[in-house]
Amino acid sequence: MPEGENGGETMATKLARAGKLTKRVKKPAKRRPSVPASPLLADVRDLIRQARESVARAVNSGLVLLYWQIGTRIRQDVLQEKRAEYGEKIVHALSAQLTAEFGRGFTARNLFYMVRFAETFPDLQIVNALRAQLGWTHFRQILSLNDPLKRDFYAEMCRLEGWSTRTLSKKIDGMLFERTALSRKPADLAALELKQLREEDKLTPDLVFRDPYFLDFLGLQDTFGEKDIEAAILREIEAFILELGSGFCFIARQKRMQIDSRDYYLDLLFYHRKLQRLVAIDLKLGDFEAADKGQMELYLSWLKRHECEPGEAEPLGLILCAGKSEEHVELLELARSGIHVASYWTKVLPRKQLERKLHDAARLARARLENQAVEQGGR
Repeated sequence: MPEGENGGETMATKLARAGKLTKRVKKPAKRRPSVPASPLLADVRDLIRQARESVARAVNSGLVLLYWQIGTRIRQDVLQEKRAEYGEKIVHALSAQLTAEFGRGFTARNLFYMVRFAETFPDLQIVNALRAQLGWTHFRQILSLNDPLKRDFYAEMCRLEGWSTRTLSKKIDGMLFERTALSRKPADLAALELKQLREEDKLTPDLVFRDPYFLDFLGLQDTFGEKDIEAAILREIEAFILELGSGFCFIARQKRMQIDSRDYYLDLLFYHRKLQRLVAIDLKLGDFEAADKGQMELYLSWLKRHECEPGEAEPLGLILCAGKSEEHVELLELARSGIHVASYWTKVLPRKQLERKLHDAARLARARLENQAVEQGGR
């Protein structure tokens, strides 16, 4: 009887079935060589991450320079014609050609940003100094500001403190510039201070301290005491330092100072790395009083004698209070003692009210400074 008839298997069928069985047999998995969880793996990971970050920074820096060069070149053509409508036409025509050849990065809107970039920062030397830290997204945010002093302030602080674009956005939204003493100075003095910051990396207390400080993140209720504020600050120390600004390092709470047979306690003690100074912070539940100056002067004198290291500048004091009278602060000449007074807000006002309040404060402060200059000039 031939093979395969009456239910028998042919040789081909047997071989095929044997092949299927062979395929079903799993081969033992190859063992990967185990890399010990040692410094080797961590170091190589760090090298890869650092290389990627370095490449990303180099690309961002190169793009900033490219966009400045494009903006400068377009300006040359537009300025030659001296016609706004010509500028519109040339930018749209150029955008269509560049987009077809190089992609979406060269839309008409982006080209107009590049032109504005070149107009706002015409000095290539300044651009080169900034682009080491600021990417194109940083510049886009800064270009949206109309005040030249504001632009210079945010650009230089961003460079100095290495802000991310998210941090820069928060600082602008939180009206950081308007809360510095710099914004209350006449424009020529403020510009001079920013020039020193740009050319010498010279950071002054007027650039470091704010007024007011926003402490809404502390979550304080309607009734609270000084100890509640202090405890909340320590609980949210990271957010508090972020509000204080870059460079602050926490040292102590309730710093004990023994003078003769009496003990005094400073609420908070910080050190500022850029200023190379100790910063004493005294918290006040109520408004600033003239007696608060004497207390802070005592703290600063003690710190200067017992805590300052060789080469450090004299300590600075910051009195944080619920409110203050500008005339009191002016008459006491606190700056001569290295003391700054600022109010703290546990609830932040709506944006429009905040803008109005800070702009009014800046206008009044500038008027006082100008009156003082006139009085001194007349003597």
